[in-house]
Amino acid sequence: MRLTILGCYAATPRTFTNPTSQVLEIQNHLFLIDCGEGTQVQLRKYRVKFSRIKHIFISHLHGDHFFGLPGMISTFRLLGRETELHVYGPKGIKEAITLFLKLGDSWTNFPLIFHEIESKETALLFEDDKVSVHTIPLDHRIYTNGFLFREKEAPRTLDVEAAKLFGVDRSQYIKIKEGADGISKNGNIVPNVKLTLDPPKPKSYAYCSDTAYKESILPLITNVDVLYHESTFLETEAHLCEKTKHSTAKQAAQIAQQAQVGCLVLGHYSTRYKSIELFKEEAQEVFSEVELADDGKVFEF
Repeated sequence: MRLTILGCYAATPRTFTNPTSQVLEIQNHLFLIDCGEGTQVQLRKYRVKFSRIKHIFISHLHGDHFFGLPGMISTFRLLGRETELHVYGPKGIKEAITLFLKLGDSWTNFPLIFHEIESKETALLFEDDKVSVHTIPLDHRIYTNGFLFREKEAPRTLDVEAAKLFGVDRSQYIKIKEGADGISKNGNIVPNVKLTLDPPKPKSYAYCSDTAYKESILPLITNVDVLYHESTFLETEAHLCEKTKHSTAKQAAQIAQQAQVGCLVLGHYSTRYKSIELFKEEAQEVFSEVELADDGKVFEF
């Protein structure tokens, strides 16, 4: 599981920081999560292939999370894209994007499929045989969702050395991989579990963009491997959270601690602070396993 941060700062873009967007590579999927201004430039800068992006998840309709989407869709058209593109986001995103396309007379030459979200409960957005994506209902000034990405458990793998040890012939290997028991040269049944290895533990990633402190999300994110949680403010500006519906680094750490996650990644920093290291210092007073998102930073989990 690989996470590339394209942008992770709040509000307006600057020459050296970008608004929210990131790419999650998981089980051969490349998911784009949020698409603030400059996202396609960042994708080029960090050599992420446009053609691999087939699913885009938009948390909410504030500009710093989706204003880069119309431009990127337009670029896909100019590049002659033919592969369908799925966009998941709040109700209204289809109207917003198609208006841009209509006024610019630039309809796509590829299938553009919108999946609009309205539910205030968690909902399944995408699923195949390797991964699932659910919403995480958040508490912001407008309707907002985070996203929970979970790998599915892989099949057990054949333990060739064990098969040889038990005297199981190679002709049985395919069926053993499919879950069958083996039969030794002496005719004894060898349970499948003795001939196969446990698969790697499935990984999980929870993305919680703009949100106030919200304990009701805990059942959804408990024990995830990685939690990205916004941390717009430090505790010295905690009084701004109620008005803006954002969180402090300490509040993000409290969520991580209660959910018993493996690692907390902070982001969506207000640009009023001199150093993002202050966010890590504050969060680690509550939860030890803290990483700082930053533009261009790549995490391997």
